[in-house]
Amino acid sequence: MRDRRVTWLIVIGVIASAVGIAIGLAINWFPTPASTQAGKIDTLYDVLIVASVPMFVIVATVVIGSVVLFRMRPGQENQDGPPIHGNTRLEVFWTVLPVMLIAGLCTYAYIVLRETEKKPAAASAATRELKIGVLGQQFAWTFTYPPDVTGGKPLSTPELYLPVNRSVQFQVRAADVLHDFWVPAFREKIDAVPGITTRYRVTPTRLGTYQVVCAELCGLGHATMRSAVHVLSATAWQAWLKKATKPAVAANAGPAQQAAAGKQLFASNGCGGCHTLADAGATGTVGPNLNKFLKGKAPAFIRTSIVDPNAYIEKGFAGGIMPQNFGKILTPAEINALVAYLKEVTR
Repeated sequence: MRDRRVTWLIVIGVIASAVGIAIGLAINWFPTPASTQAGKIDTLYDVLIVASVPMFVIVATVVIGSVVLFRMRPGQENQDGPPIHGNTRLEVFWTVLPVMLIAGLCTYAYIVLRETEKKPAAASAATRELKIGVLGQQFAWTFTYPPDVTGGKPLSTPELYLPVNRSVQFQVRAADVLHDFWVPAFREKIDAVPGITTRYRVTPTRLGTYQVVCAELCGLGHATMRSAVHVLSATAWQAWLKKATKPAVAANAGPAQQAAAGKQLFASNGCGGCHTLADAGATGTVGPNLNKFLKGKAPAFIRTSIVDPNAYIEKGFAGGIMPQNFGKILTPAEINALVAYLKEVTR
């Protein structure tokens, strides 16, 4: 009888393992892969599913089977169970098997990690690896392209632009607290730690726009710490870089040109995602309604609200949520244009 019970438990365990593995492999856990590293990491995840599902099923089958088959029956409350002795062979098996499994998985994970960290060889100067700075601060990302990439001064942007099929090394820092730089489509992620620089590399393989998120709880505005990475063709990326390194606003721009440039800056820096502004068609509610908050305000007030957003906190909103890096990523001329635009459309 006991042998039949054990046989049934084994059959149920094998079936449950097969079903669990099939379901685990069938579920699309991640977004569309967009880097050469993503395939290796997805395969590692599948291997972990294949290894972990049977272990879970074995434990669950033993526990549930014991509860069902060997539970106490009425009238047995004061009876002792039959004396049993340890099974040395079984104890060795359930000790050695998990050790071997964990050692194998750790070794495979280490190999995958080393593979994803390899720097690919560059065929020419146009395909050499890019090194881009990533700065996390409450609650925004700033991406900096060094002079050897721009051909002039460093370029800082609130969104990331990358050429397809070209290796990129991210040099990640934090300005205040712990953050985590993560592009789900690339699969790679790493902590941004105050005081040190962490690094990882990816090679984008798919054109498109992908989300950048902070994967470490970093304060009240953590949920709003979002950006985007745009993967472009080599030609389109060079065109973007050329355009981005040109001044967005001429120093001698008139009021009309400043207002037009300011409207473009409002849109390109993601301001509409947090604020409502009728002229820009923005309906964000994370921050104050600018039609009301800035109505009748002096240019100096508007400028301070941009470069030092914690100086004035609107009633009903918490401080420390608006990114505090606009004074760094926008030039004085761009700030002037943004102030002129906001002053014009909220008066």
